[in-house]
Amino acid sequence: MSPAGCSHVNSFKADNWKQSLRVIYQCFVWSGTAESRKRKILARFPHMESLKCEPATQGRQEEAGNYSLVLAKSCICHMCGGHLNRLHSCLYCVFFGCFTKKHIHEHAKSKRHNLAIDLLYGGIYCFMCQDYIYDKDMEQIAKEEQRKAWKLQGVGEKYSTWEPTKRELELLRHNPKRRKITTNCTIGLRGLINLGNTCFMNCIVQALTHTPLLRDFFLSDRHKCEMQSPNCCLVCEMSRLFQEFYSGYRSPHIPYRLLHLVWTHARHLAGYEQQDAHEFLIAALDVLHRHCKGDDNGKKASNPNHCNCIIDQIFTGGLQSDVTCQVCHGVSTTIDPFWDISLDLPGSSTPFWPLSPGSDGNVVNGESHMSSGTTTLTDCLRRFTRPEHLGSSAKIKCSGCHSYQESTKQLTMKKLPIVACFHLKRFEHSAKLRRKITTYVSFPLELDMTPFMASSKESRMNGQYQQPVDSLSNDNKVLCEQHRLREMQLVCMCGHDIITGKQPNHKYSLFAVVNHQGTLESGHYTSFIRQHKDQWFKCDDAIITKASIKDVLDSEGYLLFYHKQFLEYE
Repeated sequence: MSPAGCSHVNSFKADNWKQSLRVIYQCFVWSGTAESRKRKILARFPHMESLKCEPATQGRQEEAGNYSLVLAKSCICHMCGGHLNRLHSCLYCVFFGCFTKKHIHEHAKSKRHNLAIDLLYGGIYCFMCQDYIYDKDMEQIAKEEQRKAWKLQGVGEKYSTWEPTKRELELLRHNPKRRKITTNCTIGLRGLINLGNTCFMNCIVQALTHTPLLRDFFLSDRHKCEMQSPNCCLVCEMSRLFQEFYSGYRSPHIPYRLLHLVWTHARHLAGYEQQDAHEFLIAALDVLHRHCKGDDNGKKASNPNHCNCIIDQIFTGGLQSDVTCQVCHGVSTTIDPFWDISLDLPGSSTPFWPLSPGSDGNVVNGESHMSSGTTTLTDCLRRFTRPEHLGSSAKIKCSGCHSYQESTKQLTMKKLPIVACFHLKRFEHSAKLRRKITTYVSFPLELDMTPFMASSKESRMNGQYQQPVDSLSNDNKVLCEQHRLREMQLVCMCGHDIITGKQPNHKYSLFAVVNHQGTLESGHYTSFIRQHKDQWFKCDDAIITKASIKDVLDSEGYLLFYHKQFLEYE
């Protein structure tokens, strides 16, 4: 297709073409299920129930739009009767055809109907150009009908489409050179010079610069600095840092300005002593959060921190604390924001219950709990979210009993962040003891947080939550499968789509790991970061080397960064 666009669109733009296109988008593309498509059509065109399916002649587009409504109840290929091979609809007449099997191509060739619409995504295909095309008027109609469909479904606008401004278009015209990104591309990989025991800072910077949404924010120049002196703004410096990382330069970067700003805004980290990487992460997020105040555009925040800055959008989750009175069983619930989750480890002075109680060799989150007693990240999360008896020395005043009573406390996840950071508490500080806990903790590439959600706890209390099948005994697996089949029957009867409707996805993928080698008094921080899918690199200050997945999973692990696999648009 030429830069000027497709010239064959004009042949379609005859009288009332907009209404015909709207009907197709309303009834076939954005309509949802076949049943909802049928209801929508019969509500708008009740006389269509009795019409027969007859092809329309070329040019009779209004009639074609009406006749096409008849086929909405089936919406299948006219040649093979299938519907799973990228079904397209002709824009000139009533014809549905498979794109994969070339049935729509045969129709276009025989009838000289050059345009068809993809019924799954709404794209317009030109058979003369042999490509999907863009037309501003058609795109506007598609967007309008999509918004209407979302509103009718009660989900609101799922996302805002990005369109370049006049200034951005001008910049693109003046800078025609494009950098091609391939699976072997090393853009974004850059070492950092150690400025004197600053490995704790370097490993966190590597993790942050490889956080996808944070990278997109800074590389799209969305920060609006409101500080009197931009040289004092940590967000401005992070923006420059991202530009340096993704500039294509391979020589190690010297982060002296970043270090100076950290010392300025987080004075407890100032000096050349070795610092804690976890402490630096929290301090950095806090300063970035405070300096991002002008970037929220006044939008209402949905996270527990009640802030819409980019830091809270990505890293803030909600931790639910339920305190239950042991006398009246009244529950007091509070929800607190968090940027990370700190997990106790076996070997610490804090008691840690037996690993994987009640089963041997079960698999949860891809982690094998064998009799060898290997601690897993799931074990740590189970301990974190288990009910804890507070004891007689920590009685609370119950609002139901109006007196101090013993209680139990349980933590669960009310709202998960986009990036979940898990802090394995390897450094133990107490009045009598200062040491590093070297217990190996197995962590997975993919993590499902569903069992640790507050909604899962409520489902368990109501008898609705299903334990993952892999962790059940053989007898229980049979019962679970029977329950699943009954649930599927109910889903079919009520037409409820549990995948796209009511079941949010809580699966995460690992993208960065921070490790500490050495002792509490003398050690060194390194990190593993994921550049592309299944491509990992080890960052050791100025040195970047390729790493295997085994290297990553066999590492000790101090900070684990997971990114949500599916994002729910607000």
